[in-house]
Amino acid sequence: MKQLKKLSIISSLLLLLMACGGHPDVPESAKETGKLPKIYPDYCNVTVPQNIAPTNFMVADEACTACVARLTSADGTQQTYGGEGRKVLIPEDEWQQFTASSAGNDIKVELWAKYTQGWEKYKTFCIRVAEPVDEYISYRLIEPSYLLYDRMCISQRKLNTFDEEEVFNNKITVGNKKGQCINCHSYQNYSTENMLFHVRVTHGGTIFVIDGKPKKVDLKREGCISAGVYPAWHPTEKLVAFSTNKTAQIFHTVNKNKAEVFDMASDLILYDIKNDTVTLVCTDTTRLEVFPTWSPDGKWLYYCVAEDSLPGSDIKKKYNTLFYNIYRKSFDAKTLTFGEEELVYDAAQKHRSCSLPRISPDGRYLAFAEGCYGCFNIWHNDADILLLDLKEGRLVNTRAMNSARAESYPSWSSNGHWLMCASRRDDGNYSRVYMAYFDGKKTHKAFLLPQRDPEHNVMRLKSYNRPEFMKEPIKISVSEFANVVKNQ
Repeated sequence: MKQLKKLSIISSLLLLLMACGGHPDVPESAKETGKLPKIYPDYCNVTVPQNIAPTNFMVADEACTACVARLTSADGTQQTYGGEGRKVLIPEDEWQQFTASSAGNDIKVELWAKYTQGWEKYKTFCIRVAEPVDEYISYRLIEPSYLLYDRMCISQRKLNTFDEEEVFNNKITVGNKKGQCINCHSYQNYSTENMLFHVRVTHGGTIFVIDGKPKKVDLKREGCISAGVYPAWHPTEKLVAFSTNKTAQIFHTVNKNKAEVFDMASDLILYDIKNDTVTLVCTDTTRLEVFPTWSPDGKWLYYCVAEDSLPGSDIKKKYNTLFYNIYRKSFDAKTLTFGEEELVYDAAQKHRSCSLPRISPDGRYLAFAEGCYGCFNIWHNDADILLLDLKEGRLVNTRAMNSARAESYPSWSSNGHWLMCASRRDDGNYSRVYMAYFDGKKTHKAFLLPQRDPEHNVMRLKSYNRPEFMKEPIKISVSEFANVVKNQ
């Protein structure tokens, strides 16, 4: 691990030297291609937040031996980047000047690439600069190994830089022994003062941070299928809704979808933090209830439900016939009571299935993943992010943010203008963080989370899981979390 860190530091320094190595001249002559360039990540004609890190990219053609990109800001400022090799690396301070002067407008990008036959100039593209986004995001990093997990961590990233740091990892309290899973980091109203994540197996429990102080809680209570699994913080009260699940997985040999993760049983519970009590919310054994989420005013609890006509039977007989719809119940925070169930979105009628609903901060839009069946759409290549206008009862156009491969786990920025998701669009194996601008009418083309080195995600053999926006960083140190996990 120390050796890997040393290599990472050396790589970062080399990239910094490359980025600071001057500004190359634009080629005197070049063949016009009339086509947009093929670059990775694909930042052609995307919309980005003003406070995003530089959109460093590389020419996707390995035959390219040199490249030059000329950026022009909305106020006419120009600068060139690139040089020998295929990468365009933009210093953070210069990029911030470009985004600040182009807020609400476009940064124009011209690209030249050198090949054996000479220089070629591609069609100019733009990067539109829109409203800022929350300063931080967090995600779990895990190998998509299908069978076993080894090292995983929850990390946080400051979006206007490339700074990433660990929040917690599953090795610090168990050493080299395997047998600890960490997952489901979650926050109350984008604040890290009230948050949680789960630790499974060794030193198991749910790690809460309440008013900035960490503690461990055992959520396995009488009458519950399991301890709390998928969480949803009430926006104003010290309450968390959880699903409780008995999950399993199977693996395909022919199906284009590699794996299936499914519920054998699932219910909903409400955890009262102040009183350390659990209330059963949904417990019908003929139904599977999962993925709770609150409306921003805390007056409604949304969740997904599948009718399980064969409860307890062999999953091979039913896994592809489980279709989840989205329902909701009204909630009274004073009495901690729920109203009658209401159907919000019927996916089953068209033999489709919903998962992971999230309500926009203004309460108007419902984002969710929809796939062919089941509740784990990140493994379904046809899964897309959909957006339901709750006021007008219609689906909003989200085509630009989706791809031919799996999209899942949508999350909203606190200003409601940005949607983030986990997508397998790059290679079908690794889920990575993509963001898309929402203008109130449609979503725009999604872009990959920028990295200092454009090849970072290609070389990083980890999936990004459960990307979440945060207004502030997590302030509890790794060692503080480790002490709570191990000793409470």
